[in-house]
Amino acid sequence: MLAIVAIFAVQLTSALSVPLIDVVGPGGAAWLRLSIGALFMILLAPPPLRAIRKRDVPVLLALGACIGAMSVAFLAAIERIPLGTAVAIEFLGPLTVAALRSGSLAKMVWPVLALGGVVLVTEPWAGEIDMLGVGFALLAGVGWGGYIVLLQYLGDQFEGSGILSITLPIAAVTAAFFGIPQASGQITLEVLAIAAGLALLAPVLLFILELAALRRMTATAFGTLMALEPAAALLLGLIILTQMPTPVQCVGIALVVLAGAAAQRGGRRDQPPLATGPVPIVSNDR
Repeated sequence: MLAIVAIFAVQLTSALSVPLIDVVGPGGAAWLRLSIGALFMILLAPPPLRAIRKRDVPVLLALGACIGAMSVAFLAAIERIPLGTAVAIEFLGPLTVAALRSGSLAKMVWPVLALGGVVLVTEPWAGEIDMLGVGFALLAGVGWGGYIVLLQYLGDQFEGSGILSITLPIAAVTAAFFGIPQASGQITLEVLAIAAGLALLAPVLLFILELAALRRMTATAFGTLMALEPAAALLLGLIILTQMPTPVQCVGIALVVLAGAAAQRGGRRDQPPLATGPVPIVSNDR
């Protein structure tokens, strides 16, 4: 239940970010959310600066930049294409990583199946596909895949809260390159209040829920549940944004969810001896 609530928390944050995007742009929305979220995380869990080794610095910088770029790209995608479509396309990133890390050539059938689902979701034959929006979603998927690899490496050195407290400020600085020009002159107390509320949902509440879930279940089971994200995005896109999917798009989402769940089978990773806590292997922060 904790994992399922976390799934809906991140997708709810994405859906509720759309009005904010209309005011400050996708870069501005990402920058404000990440900046306020970073402040919250630093207050809740001060960054363990003494635990940082020299060899960790480039990886921490890369992870922060990855989160920032991924956040901007995803919000730019949902500005142009439906939420469910954007998440389905973005999900190709972590699904491909899961298949590649399995070490089994047979596992590559799942990203191919998901790609087929994405084709059904985007319905290119209808002639109304926004290629720029699809491109942003694909870029976010690359960022999500990189996030998983880098987070897994750092998870063997830091607790999850420590990683976020260090990397979210870096992500905010990365997003600032796009966000400050877009949000300039549009920031009001109302905008800051909305951004703060969204930041509390993700990453703060999201991280608390995921960490609590991971303490009660295996990473493989958690990753399998996270495959429900495209379906959750489709549902919340319908309820909140009135984005009505076609029957073909629903079938496409089902294929992506099926592929995501199947790719996690047999993907359990033994806990490293020096690890200080469980690390999400599929979830992301947008």
